[in-house]
Amino acid sequence: MNDVLLEVAGLKKYFPLHGGFFGKKTGDVKAVDDISFFVKKGETLGLVGESGCGKSTTGRMLMRLIEPTEGSVRFDGKELVGLGSKEMRETRKDMQMVFQDPFASLNPRHTVEQILEEPLIVHGIGTSAERKQRVGEMLEVVGLSSYHAKRYPHQFSGGQRQRIGIARALMTNPKLIIADEPVSALDVSIQSQVLNLLEDLQQEFQLTYIFIAHDLGVVRHISDRVGVMYLGRLVEITDSDRLYEEPLHPYTKALLSAVPVPDPGQRKEPVLLTGDMPSPENPPMGCAFHTRCRECMAICSEERPVLKEITPGHFAACHLYD
Repeated sequence: MNDVLLEVAGLKKYFPLHGGFFGKKTGDVKAVDDISFFVKKGETLGLVGESGCGKSTTGRMLMRLIEPTEGSVRFDGKELVGLGSKEMRETRKDMQMVFQDPFASLNPRHTVEQILEEPLIVHGIGTSAERKQRVGEMLEVVGLSSYHAKRYPHQFSGGQRQRIGIARALMTNPKLIIADEPVSALDVSIQSQVLNLLEDLQQEFQLTYIFIAHDLGVVRHISDRVGVMYLGRLVEITDSDRLYEEPLHPYTKALLSAVPVPDPGQRKEPVLLTGDMPSPENPPMGCAFHTRCRECMAICSEERPVLKEITPGHFAACHLYD
């Protein structure tokens, strides 16, 4: 496991619920409920699932923007959970995040130069002249020009703003970038440009990605491995090609059946899910998916399945394979 950059074990995030006149705790929203995975150096791990499945919360916990309720996050051999604020700030130099909304993630009162310089100032990197040179270089790398440095975010399109967000993430030469829905707020015509840019940057700077998205077509294009989340739990994880060609979990099969095929002569029978996703405040007993699963058995409502290796390198949490 010497090539593993990030290792997550038993990660949980419960948000307490309060009610009544005195604000007494009434329960928890189990946003992320005991997930484990690893990411190898230089690869891209995609995290997919419906809205509310906990994938974005997972990304923020890895950065310690949200404190985990329980679990372990080891980055480059260092345990991050419980790490002091000073040590965590130093670690964030090696792990950066690209956020979903390029309109909200950039400070509208700062110029692009100030936005890109800030990570270098925080970490005490370079002189003023060296930082400004670095800003110009990074703008060129992401497909903009150095003369854009004096402009403000509102003077750019959505795709250009996301390029600025990517440039900001690259300023400290990180090892890991967590991209949280980085193209979902962009036009379809711009999405492919940003995805191609991310792939080129990965090759140029030897980056490792965690790519969070709900669009399975986008995830297949960029990911080496894919993890599927449902109601705060990982239900399947394997190589990208294998997941799309031989999905094991009924939930994964349902998701893939809804992906359009660019061939009018090829028809797919959609797998229709009955009912709505249960509330993370009160998740079902046993398998979280059993209330919507067409292949549900008696054990599914009683015992929670464990994520285990079904075939070499292909993990699923489903009683069908016990």
